[in-house]
Amino acid sequence: MSYLEKVNSPADLKKLSMKELEIYAQEVRAYIIDVVNKNGGHLSSNLGSVDFTIALHYVFDCPNDKIIFDVGHQSYAHKIITGRRDAFEKLRTDGGITGFENMRESDCDAFSTGHSSTSLSVGLGYARARDLAGENYNVISVIGDGALTGGMSYEALNNIGESGTRMIIILNDNNMSISKNVGAMSTYLGKLRLSKRYRSLKTVFKSGIDGIPLIGPALVKITERAKSWVKRQVITNKMFEQLGIKYYGAFDGHNIRETVRILTQVKSGKQPVVLHLITNKGNGMYEAEKDPEKYHGVEGKAEQMQKYSSVVSEKIVELADRDDKVVAVTAAMLSGTGLTAMHEKYPGRCYDVGIAEQHAAAMCAGLAAAGMKPYFAVYSSFLQRAYDQVLHDVCLNKLPVRFLIDRAGAIGSDGLTHQGLFDISYLLQMPNMTILSPKNGNELKEMLDFSLTFDSPLAIRYPKGYHDIIPNGKKFSLGKWETIKESKNRATVLAVGNRMLELARNIDCTLVNACTVSPLDVGMLSGLNRKGNLVITLEDGIISGGFGESVLRHLRSAGIACDLVNLGFADPYCDKLSVASAFASEGLTEENLRKIINSYVAYGKKTLE
Repeated sequence: MSYLEKVNSPADLKKLSMKELEIYAQEVRAYIIDVVNKNGGHLSSNLGSVDFTIALHYVFDCPNDKIIFDVGHQSYAHKIITGRRDAFEKLRTDGGITGFENMRESDCDAFSTGHSSTSLSVGLGYARARDLAGENYNVISVIGDGALTGGMSYEALNNIGESGTRMIIILNDNNMSISKNVGAMSTYLGKLRLSKRYRSLKTVFKSGIDGIPLIGPALVKITERAKSWVKRQVITNKMFEQLGIKYYGAFDGHNIRETVRILTQVKSGKQPVVLHLITNKGNGMYEAEKDPEKYHGVEGKAEQMQKYSSVVSEKIVELADRDDKVVAVTAAMLSGTGLTAMHEKYPGRCYDVGIAEQHAAAMCAGLAAAGMKPYFAVYSSFLQRAYDQVLHDVCLNKLPVRFLIDRAGAIGSDGLTHQGLFDISYLLQMPNMTILSPKNGNELKEMLDFSLTFDSPLAIRYPKGYHDIIPNGKKFSLGKWETIKESKNRATVLAVGNRMLELARNIDCTLVNACTVSPLDVGMLSGLNRKGNLVITLEDGIISGGFGESVLRHLRSAGIACDLVNLGFADPYCDKLSVASAFASEGLTEENLRKIINSYVAYGKKTLE
């Protein structure tokens, strides 16, 4: 029986020797690679986290002790150790387990995570609650160096240092987020990495003299004072300790024995500490170590579609060629959002600000105010983090910032925390905001051409990919919808985006491409002013405050007599791990749409039964 099969809980892990732990780590890595290759998932970040995760569970007692992984996409080894080894076979699939920590999944998951730079704040909340309750568990927040580009981390560090509350921060330093780390913090951590040789020499020296009979312990005390002096000479920048947080590092995060030793030491501390671990993203797999960005997210056996980010990649460079005021901004997602080519050709006009969406949105506002033409490419789920900046800095000032919102709508296997279901609803409430949704790559190109001279806030939202099966038809025009096909059965479907158009394309109805979500095509809506007409709105977002409700408000205020059905996500809590199951759970299926229309046509009324 392999060690992988023997370990079904953290208690089982503690029975293994250090040598056995190293073998177990190799088996866990092989298992992660096998499952991710089949199901997709985050590979390189998890391979880099296996060893110190094993050390954490060897030293601490989960679920009593709270381990909080920032983002949570590097928690695969944690899941395997904490009783989910067999369930891991169905990672990121319906009926299986999620790719992030999930409180509903296990009591060993102290928090449901998915977004970056949150673990320090959550950890401090746990630590303060523990102290108020008079309890004594440990709180361990794991955060990557990439997450330290997010401003929320510094808000938390400032408060943690001031509080003096006992907690342990594991700084997983692999010099990467998704794209290569940027900024002053990355440079600072580079300086701390240089001190690794000093740390290693110190450890060897201390171990040696501590073993000398009689005088060894005394010599250790004497050398501690000398060590502090040497440390001040080697590491001149002591940011963490100046904040009031004790710093230990840098250590080899792949050396389980050393990590266990230092964790055991800091466990008994009475103040907040940072343990700085150096890891290799993709460790143990040559291809992932060589190109960790490529292997950050592996798609597995996914359906092949054309990617909207590829369209952005080509078109944004073309726009930059035409207009030297065009600049592009990303928050640590150069490759994912399609800005790599722009960065390579125009590095001085393409800014990767790190995991800092709030800063990115506000910086774009400044760029626009100064006469530039900024394009902020961002995933829908991550734009939520900049809600106030979009509203306060961009929209209230009516500044022409172009938001290219990728991964909009149901997201599939990344699950609950990454759903792009909210962008339409909250953007519709913002003043001066125009919202577009292309039916295919060609229409996205037309929208990007239009955006170059548009002088107001603009959001273009689209899912990851599309099938090029909807005909191109007429050229995009702001506020004008396109009739894809017509029918005499008096049922009109207003569909937002390619996935909703695909859903309705084989149904007997008048199908309209509602490419301009805001403003509405009031001319076309006026043409529906006939009693007995059925209008169905389709959107891959929440119904509340969404496109369908905006259509309803207009029809009622204009006195237009027709029946209306809004289809979208009635339940904003979507934890489905495939797009198909997410749509099916909300009745966004061809079968349900046909049933609604046929019932209405047959009985002269709408029905959802």
